[in-house]
Amino acid sequence: MSDATPATSFDGTAIDNESLLDPAPDTLHASTSKSNVLQWIAVSILVYFLVCAVGLIGSGFKAATGDEAKEMFAFATNPFAGLVVGTVATALIQSSSTVTSIIVGLVAGGLPVSVAVPMVMGANIGTSITNTIVSLGHVREKKEFARAFSAATVHDFFNLLSVVIFLPLEMAFGFLEKIGGALAGLFVVENASMGSMNFVKAATAPVVGTAKHYALDLGDAVGGTLLIIGGVFLIFMTIHYVGKLLKHLMVGKAKEIMHSAIGKGPISGIISGTIVTVFVQSSSTTTSLMVPLAGSGAFGLKQIYPFTLGANIGTCITALLAATAVEGNANAALQIAFIHLTYNVLGVLVIYGIPFLRFAPVRAAQWLGATAAENKFVALAYILGVFFVIPGICLGISSLV
Repeated sequence: MSDATPATSFDGTAIDNESLLDPAPDTLHASTSKSNVLQWIAVSILVYFLVCAVGLIGSGFKAATGDEAKEMFAFATNPFAGLVVGTVATALIQSSSTVTSIIVGLVAGGLPVSVAVPMVMGANIGTSITNTIVSLGHVREKKEFARAFSAATVHDFFNLLSVVIFLPLEMAFGFLEKIGGALAGLFVVENASMGSMNFVKAATAPVVGTAKHYALDLGDAVGGTLLIIGGVFLIFMTIHYVGKLLKHLMVGKAKEIMHSAIGKGPISGIISGTIVTVFVQSSSTTTSLMVPLAGSGAFGLKQIYPFTLGANIGTCITALLAATAVEGNANAALQIAFIHLTYNVLGVLVIYGIPFLRFAPVRAAQWLGATAAENKFVALAYILGVFFVIPGICLGISSLV
């Protein structure tokens, strides 16, 4: 016999005691929706600071090196040296947009286009170091790290394969230079400036500008170094928390929305990667955002792969914008900007279009990810070797020849 007495409402109707303990479904749904909205807002804010971090690194490097930032390109008189310089410079700055913009300015100032072509190819390789470093944030979980490191290095292997295919062809026939010249000839640029259309730069200017103001009061060298360190730290922090938030958000409807943009097929993935990178003007940022998604298992490597290819294409917008605002040989500047775009588009069409080449970067990345997960020193050796040690040795040898 129970002593429990049902609760009653004002009109005497019995109320189920359990209903007093359990919130109504509508209340739970509203609470969950509100939480999801707040988490997406948090992701957006973190992405904003991630873009700011890339700007801090670029600004810091330019401040710390001064005019030497340009001089590091000027001695690359042969294609191989140009490739290595583009790779190392972009690995240091962690922004191919910054490097290609400098190259555009150098070409406008008289650097031969033929010398600049290997540099923009190298910039593609160097920019992929950012997402490779980001993947180290998953190093504690073996399976998660294997997925994340594979997702990061698939971009590396694609860009390396693209160079292996196109650099010899360019050295033999100069076809990229010819295509870029033809495309530049279709446009007449007279005192045009599209700098005001760089919405992302304008949006991040308050944060980056304020940081530069206070840091550079300490001197260009010290302040620039602090900006670089701060930018790197900010990248790690933002990516860490973006990964955590996305793990919670990648369920239900949110996951379906992401799949509609990335996981719907290769063409959709390439287009999505291109559009997102055009908006943030940083392929490093775009591809880095994919690493936590792959690490958490929300997306497979073959779904992430086309998105990174689109990022290669989207990052060309910065050089094109820079080419419209340069002083000097504007036609040559526009030519190298179009060469950058042509190279990345052809890379996607050739490598992804030929069946036996299509998934070669994926297979290589999967093998490296599994190997690095078993031995963490492999990951460190890969990053230092591919982006710094091997290019440095090759650059030294080429300077002696």
